Amino acid sequence: MPEPPSEEDLSLLYRRHAPMVFRRARGILGSESDAHDIVQEVFLGMMDRTEAAFEGRSSMTTWLYSVTTNLCLNRIRDGRNRSRLIAENVVPLRATTDEGSSESRSIVHDLLRKLPEDLRAAAVHYYLDEMTHEEIAAQLSCSRRHVGNLVERLADIVKEMETQ
Repeated sequence: MPEPPSEEDLSLLYRRHAPMVFRRARGILGSESDAHDIVQEVFLGMMDRTEAAFEGRSSMTTWLYSVTTNLCLNRIRDGRNRSRLIAENVVPLRATTDEGSSESRSIVHDLLRKLPEDLRAAAVHYYLDEMTHEEIAAQLSCSRRHVGNLVERLADIVKEMETQ
């Protein structure tokens, strides 16, 4: 098992990667204060080993994206924060100027709140990150075909929500 980084190494990692971790967390959670909390969790986790250690099987950026995404999804799933996050409209879509953006945001927000964990993760990677099926499969450690099935289920759920 790799050793935790030294304080000097952690400081360097923080300076290089904290802005990216913050943007990722804010993009998923829609809250600057929650994003700051996630940044702290990511880097403190590296120091006190509460997070899985970086083992060099991917780039540091890829690993940090994965850790950040998982912490954000855990935060959404957390019952104590769920109602506050929902009230704050936590899942911003890319800024648009049309009137449908508020409605779209609400649909995505409701979708994430109701989905099981595997579909929630696929939704974030597919709709927010605009990842390919292959990229999502790598992130979720599953087959590309399974990702296709998840995306298809998501599309069906979205269509059903729109007709209600």
